[in-house]
Amino acid sequence: MRTAATRLLPSSISVRRGTPADIDALFALEGRVFPDDGMSRRSLRGFLSSTTTVVLIAERDGWIAGCGVLLFRAESSIARLYSLAVDPENCGCGVARAVLDAAEQIALMRRCHTVRLEVHEKNTRAIACYGKAGYGEFGRIPHYYGDKGTALRLEKRIAPAPPASTPTARLSAAPDRTG
Repeated sequence: MRTAATRLLPSSISVRRGTPADIDALFALEGRVFPDDGMSRRSLRGFLSSTTTVVLIAERDGWIAGCGVLLFRAESSIARLYSLAVDPENCGCGVARAVLDAAEQIALMRRCHTVRLEVHEKNTRAIACYGKAGYGEFGRIPHYYGDKGTALRLEKRIAPAPPASTPTARLSAAPDRTG
């Protein structure tokens, strides 16, 4: 087991796409981070095989230090960060920010202009991290979590919104008969 002192040493954080081979490590991470509300193996397996989901794995010094689940909807320019989990032994060393940055890059590649997420109103550490990364609150959902806690809805614009389409005159196939 690593100690808090290892967090002070320089380290390398890399982020990659998750694969089915990561299922056991992801499930264990979910259990450590969200002991009462972690994702099931079935959910994780579904996310790993979905074409509308990207699972991100953050590795630090060769260990899985965090993960993120990014969801996309057809015809939507808004991506949703469904989950971001950082191993408790790796909090405060840039893992969450690395996952956020990777998620935003993937969202841009998928032509999204905004990333949205929900966070428990009592999760002050995550709220501060999201705030530093440029996320702002745009709403709240009462009783969202299992403990009846309120979710803060946060979003970040990662690209300019496409210009609003301007109405164009419709050309009629029929000849003008006003003449």
